[in-house]
Amino acid sequence: MTGPKIDTHQHFWHYNPQEYDWIHDSLFRLKRDFLPEELEAEMNKVRYQGCIAVQARQSYEESKWLLSLAKKHAFIQGVIGWVDLQHQAIDEHLDEFKDFHALKGVRHVVQDEPDIDFMLSDGFLNGISKLAEYSLIYEILIFPAHLPNTIKLVKQFPDQLFVLNHIAKPSIKNHEISQWAEDIQELSTFQNVHVKVSGIVTEADWKLWVPEDFTPYLDVVWESFGEDRIMLGSDWPVCLLAASYAQVMCLSEGYFEQFSPQVVNKIRGANAVEFYRL
Repeated sequence: MTGPKIDTHQHFWHYNPQEYDWIHDSLFRLKRDFLPEELEAEMNKVRYQGCIAVQARQSYEESKWLLSLAKKHAFIQGVIGWVDLQHQAIDEHLDEFKDFHALKGVRHVVQDEPDIDFMLSDGFLNGISKLAEYSLIYEILIFPAHLPNTIKLVKQFPDQLFVLNHIAKPSIKNHEISQWAEDIQELSTFQNVHVKVSGIVTEADWKLWVPEDFTPYLDVVWESFGEDRIMLGSDWPVCLLAASYAQVMCLSEGYFEQFSPQVVNKIRGANAVEFYRL
């Protein structure tokens, strides 16, 4: 018997150039609205029953909007929002959301911070220290260069749940793997860290990728994190730059089909149900 299939990473937005200034001209396919009805139709094609909506703007309005979508659409089973983790009144801000059961965690776009040591700043560490009290996960959005600091971060918070987004975005297009693999293996030794196989097609050659391009990277993720700490995510609609929704989900599922049905069931849904308390 197979369990539910959960897409643990996707985004919604009403597009406008001011709030989504990261969508530059080379990403022109993303310069439109992406809303729940469109995603649900895509999920139905590959029989995914639920998803986790992840912030795409760093604002409290974003968190509240995603929570309102989750209230209207049952298939949105959880939300990863944003709060200002460095704010002096972080407790008050977290209190605002404590009754929203759909809020499963928060994320900060660390990859875009100009300071490589941003996540080790006193203010940010103080914010992370508050999350476990509210049963909130912290989602890690970084580039490979941030992995050493990420290891230092998680080492300080053994009781905090973390999940690494997009396997830390290795340069699959340029076949860069050795240092990334070493850091991923070290990060995985912390049992409170999970990982999403998501966002990988956009780190490959958008037009010329083949499934075999991803195998060395997925081998590292599998060998490091094992069957209980890996989840799947589409990164829709960003994935559309390189592949359709169905292509992305079938690519990730296809790698894990070499293992037992029980393992496949965990990775494509059961792990997410447990991790996000769905």
